[in-house]
Amino acid sequence: MTDKSRTNVPTFDASEILEGVRRWVEVESPSHDAAAVNRLVDIVQDDFGRIGATTSRTPGRDGFGDILEVRSPWGNHDEPGLLILGHLDTVHPIGSLATTHQFRREGDAVFGPGIYDMKAGSYLAYYALQHFVRESRTTPLPVRILYIPEEEVGSPTSRPAIEAAARNAKYVLVMEPARDGDKCVTSRKGWGRFDMTITGRASHAGSKPEEGRSALNELARQILDLESMTDFKTGVSVVVGMAQGGSAPNVVPAEARATIDLRVPPTVDADAIVRRLLDRKPFTPDCQVVVTGGINRPPYAKNDGIAALFRHAQACAAEFGYKLEDTPLTGGVSDGNFPAALGIPTLDGLGPYGRGAHALDEQIAYSTLVPHAQLLVRLMDTLR
Repeated sequence: MTDKSRTNVPTFDASEILEGVRRWVEVESPSHDAAAVNRLVDIVQDDFGRIGATTSRTPGRDGFGDILEVRSPWGNHDEPGLLILGHLDTVHPIGSLATTHQFRREGDAVFGPGIYDMKAGSYLAYYALQHFVRESRTTPLPVRILYIPEEEVGSPTSRPAIEAAARNAKYVLVMEPARDGDKCVTSRKGWGRFDMTITGRASHAGSKPEEGRSALNELARQILDLESMTDFKTGVSVVVGMAQGGSAPNVVPAEARATIDLRVPPTVDADAIVRRLLDRKPFTPDCQVVVTGGINRPPYAKNDGIAALFRHAQACAAEFGYKLEDTPLTGGVSDGNFPAALGIPTLDGLGPYGRGAHALDEQIAYSTLVPHAQLLVRLMDTLR
């Protein structure tokens, strides 16, 4: 994959990159606000239009924004090429920019809603394509960039588009942020989401408690049993993240509900764990337990193709003195799980480094903007 004929390393202006990142960050775009996400999609589409790229939009559905596809002005897009994935939605509500997440730079740290996860990385995909246009150069492979409107909630409407684009790609680069000390990602756990509903029998808590069947009591026992499935040695985690139930303080509760988060590494049989989650038996007589859901994102395993792509990226990074490492396995998931599960060589975590994803101190490291832009450009320039 390495192109030995070109050794020039692109140089960039970090302040110019940051100004572009700021433009995108300052358009707030929470996942469930389709109009807000589409305001950013409009801007991104216009940006690419100005550099001659072809764009198309798939209208959003189910309350989510539009999917934006970008194609480089060069190359035969009917042939397998290079796919770059980014998302434009964030977890932060409208108003965060003016209150909890004001855009600012403090030394090397740059703060803003969604700047780390993942508007800075998404912007770098634009900046890299713009670099080739500015230099009147093309890439060996045609480049497609797919911007997703609802990655933060599992990409429920975008998965088919991601998988279709991946099937027409030789390689996939994912602009999610770097992590664990500025490392890229070559392996992720799979993610499952489940909903549990428990039905008991109501009765008066004072005069007839013996006639009731407490759904909350059953829920408590189910939670203990579910979370006992967590095994830190194998990397499996089962977490009940939300629970609620009951109707009044003096009523034996007849209903209870909970949500279950499952993370499972590629080395573990996910189907077996899913069966255990779905096949719940009640501990309490006369209670019913129903669990629905499944694997939302399949595990992303570092296979031979991914390992070769990572080694190629390491060689590209070494050209400008950047030592690229990968994190062994992360429990966080991304849209990169989908192409990796299809067997497409996928390299993730190529966005700038920082910390505080989804948190009040979400930030990127200003000093990582240029190295990550350089790496992306060299990958685009050398992958064949």
